[in-house]
Amino acid sequence: MAISSTINKVSVNISNMDSHYYASHELTIAQHPSENDFRFMIRLIAFIANAHEQLSFTKGLSTDDEPELWQKSLTGEIDVWIDLGQLDEKRIRKACGRAKQVIIYTYHEGKASVWWQQQRCKLERFKNLTVFHVEADGIEAMVKRTMSLQCSIQDGEMYLSDDSLNQDVHLEPYQ
Repeated sequence: MAISSTINKVSVNISNMDSHYYASHELTIAQHPSENDFRFMIRLIAFIANAHEQLSFTKGLSTDDEPELWQKSLTGEIDVWIDLGQLDEKRIRKACGRAKQVIIYTYHEGKASVWWQQQRCKLERFKNLTVFHVEADGIEAMVKRTMSLQCSIQDGEMYLSDDSLNQDVHLEPYQ
């Protein structure tokens, strides 16, 4: 018998002073059985950093031809493609061909820096690609089945809090 996904309800209030985006989102996010709490929170951080009314979670881990998040136009074109981790160049090339903007969020410092050094020259040619490294040690402590979060973003720094924890999240741009 297959293990089913965990369904998390997330209420997040976003105040992004950098992009002048101020909104509350009520999200229902499935956490795949193979996805740990840290990666789940990285997905949520990617959503918060790029929050938009049209931004949505996809099937993610269970689908090879979709990103973790995307923002589609009303005509169905992919405006923003957001993926996580250390992707291979073929997947990135495909994403850059399909979307107006591609954003990759890496995590796990050791693996990410080695991956970036190996991929940097190959990826510099993609003008619609942005790569960030997320530093959010201990963020997995915030995961609950029902979460109520407040987030403020100012000068490139993200501050995430719930009823008992406060967390600084650093998004370091690679490209």
